[in-house]
Amino acid sequence: MTGTDSNESPAALRDDAARYDEIADSLEDLLAELRDEEIKDSRLEGLFDEVSSSDPNIWNIVSAFIDVEDGEAVITDESKLARGSWAPEIIEGCDTLITLDIEYGMMPDEFKYTAGKKLTQRIEEFREQAADARERADELERRTDE
Repeated sequence: MTGTDSNESPAALRDDAARYDEIADSLEDLLAELRDEEIKDSRLEGLFDEVSSSDPNIWNIVSAFIDVEDGEAVITDESKLARGSWAPEIIEGCDTLITLDIEYGMMPDEFKYTAGKKLTQRIEEFREQAADARERADELERRTDE
């Protein structure tokens, strides 16, 4: 998701903030699942499989693409990348993603720590975006009231 234009209305900015909060909430649920469940029973099982079993001589990173549907984080795809960056149309087609370095033989505890750290970063980013959008909406409303 991208930032909003300063010409938007307070209502649109508040809608953006609500969406950012919804994404952060769903990522928090995914983080709790990662910490509390076995990896094989979690939505991040595919990411773990790719990270821990891919040949690091060929691949360097793997990403899980995440969409939030009805308040739930859905992993739509896991994809490896050898070099370069993700195509914009891939990134625009999801609400967020987490990217991990390939580490053949990564242990489950290390995966939980590393993936958990990435999820926490994304949660914080979405919370900041929500706060910024609400702040801009408040500022626009103050200007309108003057």
